[in-house]
Amino acid sequence: MPKGLKETSSVVAVSALVGEAGPNTFTQSQVDLNLDPLNNEVFVVLAIDLNLTPPDAVAATDTSTRGSVSTTSRTALGTIADSNVLAESSLNIAAAGYVDGGVGFTRLAGETPTAMLDYIGIIATNDFFIQIEGANNIAPKFGTVRVWGYRARADASIYAALVQSEVLSS
Repeated sequence: MPKGLKETSSVVAVSALVGEAGPNTFTQSQVDLNLDPLNNEVFVVLAIDLNLTPPDAVAATDTSTRGSVSTTSRTALGTIADSNVLAESSLNIAAAGYVDGGVGFTRLAGETPTAMLDYIGIIATNDFFIQIEGANNIAPKFGTVRVWGYRARADASIYAALVQSEVLSS
């Protein structure tokens, strides 16, 4: 447990879905955690699974499906290089120059780390966000996420610092 926080719930899993509004269109979904800001409540993230529908296999065309999970709203997909991004995933098919559907590749950053960490992030505002965007696909793509964590109460100074840090990272 992070210092300055008092656990107020057992571990819970929050699941959500995001779907592109149209093929190859950046789309974001907001997930409400129903935190109690009057009592300085935060959500301590223990693990995240982010699953994406595969990209379309289009002859001679590279395609992809990418997704991210962030603590604040975004206008574009994020990477773990962004301080407000907790997880990202990418599925790619390299088919440029081929007459068939190409070769598929998967890249994940955000599945549960192999190290024994106390937590992977803290969400101080009331919600988190899921983003998805495909490239060169025929059909819209979808992403599902499951976030494991617990509710905790922070003392006033830590809560203020967490909220300010989260808001400034957007």
